[in-house]
Formats: sequence, structure tokens, C-alpha cells
Amino acid sequence: MTAISQTNFDQLNLFRRGKVRDVYDMGDALIIVATDRLSAFDVVLPDPIPMKGTVLTQISQFWFDRTGHITPNHCISSKVEEYPEITKPYAEELRGRSMYVKKTKPLAIECVVRGYLTGSGLKEYRKTQSVCGIGLPEGLVDGSMLPEPLFTPSTKAEEGHDENIDFDQAADIVGREAAEKVRDLSIALYSYARDFARERGIIIADTKFEFGVDDSGEIILIDEALTPDSSRFWPMDLYKPGQAQPSFDKQYVRDHLEAVKWDKNPPAPELPSDVIAKTTEKYIEAYKLVTGKELSV
Repeated sequence: MTAISQTNFDQLNLFRRGKVRDVYDMGDALIIVATDRLSAFDVVLPDPIPMKGTVLTQISQFWFDRTGHITPNHCISSKVEEYPEITKPYAEELRGRSMYVKKTKPLAIECVVRGYLTGSGLKEYRKTQSVCGIGLPEGLVDGSMLPEPLFTPSTKAEEGHDENIDFDQAADIVGREAAEKVRDLSIALYSYARDFARERGIIIADTKFEFGVDDSGEIILIDEALTPDSSRFWPMDLYKPGQAQPSFDKQYVRDHLEAVKWDKNPPAPELPSDVIAKTTEKYIEAYKLVTGKELSV
């Protein structure tokens, strides 16, 4: 499997190179390419993870196809045959790992929904018995299922970590009407996906959505959706509250980086081949379990 760390399509206009995505400006639309770059602890690692970008793109497409009844999304097509003619020389690199999408004005908050208590939410709960200003019952532990899904927005940080905020702060940033709309959409999307995934043996513990305003003024779902990078996927058969849960993402990478006592400042250390291979396996396994299909490239 050949990994793609970076794309360089010289006939296309590179708009932005993010931590893991290369975005090309097509005039009235964008092409978003999910590379195999991997970010851990907010640092891009030197070694790509083969097939990662393909998995992220195709899981997003799977959910976009199934959640149109909840909200429109930005995807025009993920079939390279339907892209503009100028992209034809790059068709093989684009195939399976890219989307041709509408341009929007992104809202300046991350829309996080938590169905289970873990991560930064757990840290906040231990200090305040609340998450983003929402009070919770006593006695919850790492991995506890919450009484109902919580909308816990955060800021979008260009550098470093996003910062958890409460609903009123989110409303101050994007306006109360928009904040209420994305809160309701986010909870509806999460609830639908949680129930769907549960039937396939996966717990979606939490997830992050992004929304943008399109040319007509409508708020639509953008970026990726319900992937192992934007969500915590846990295997249901191994779920045990009160401890850290195994997950379908870069767990092998995080464990390795912790074991070698990396200080989490760039440059990041290289990854052993077995860690790379196991991480690829986990991403592909997540795709198969969620979609019920083999990954196609």
C-alpha cells in the first residue's frame, strides 16, 4: 500500500494545506484531499498511515449519504469522473480520498457531542461535576454513558488545542439562532449515528461536527463526519466503564509515543513499521464494521 503524505497538483490552485488535508480552490467549489498524514498531540508525524485518507473520506461519504434527512452537506461528488476536466491528470491520486464540495463560510466553533464521559470532558467533570457548564450526576467514571447526549462546543484553534466553551459563549461567537440550530443538528446527527453504529458493535462515544453557511444562507454540514479521527469509536464487546477504552483510531501511535516519552514538541519521532501497520488495520476495521463493506480504492 502506497501512502500519500502530500499532494502537489500544479495545474490546480492550492488553497490550504492543513494538518491532514490538502484543499484546492476550484472557483465556485473546493476539492478536499484527505492525505495519509497523521497528527498526534497536535503535531504532524513524519510517517504517514497508508489508507487513512481513503478511510476518512469514504466513511464521511457513507454518513453524508445517510444523514441528508437531518441536514444537507457540502459534498457535490466523491467520484473523480464527475470532477472538472482540469483534474483529470490527477484522477488516480484523487480517487477514493477526495471530495468535490460546495464553498461555505465555516462557523467559528467546533460542534462536539458527547454520549459518554471521557477525555477533556472527564477532566472537567472531576473538577466541577459538569462539562461545558452542564451539570452531571455524581459518581460517573471514565467511559460512563451520559444520561443524554451533551452538546459541548469548543473554539477553533489555528495552533494548539481547541478550548471547551459553554453554550452562551458559542452563541456570542456565531449568534444565538445559529448556535441553537447547530446544537439541534449535532445532537440529531450523533443520535442517529450512535444507534446505527451500536447495531454493528461500535460505540460512538463522542464526535465533532463542523458547519458552514452556503450561498443561499443555509447552514449545512461540512468537513468530515463521524470518522475515527473526528470521533471516538469503541468496540462494544470490550467496553468496560471505569477505565480507558480501546479504540479504532491512532491508539497504537499514541501508546508508542507515550512509551518513548516524547515531549510532544516537534519534531515528532519516526514510527516503527509495526505501529504503522496496526494503525492502518484499525482504520480499515472501523470502515468495515460501520459500513458492512470492504474498502474500495
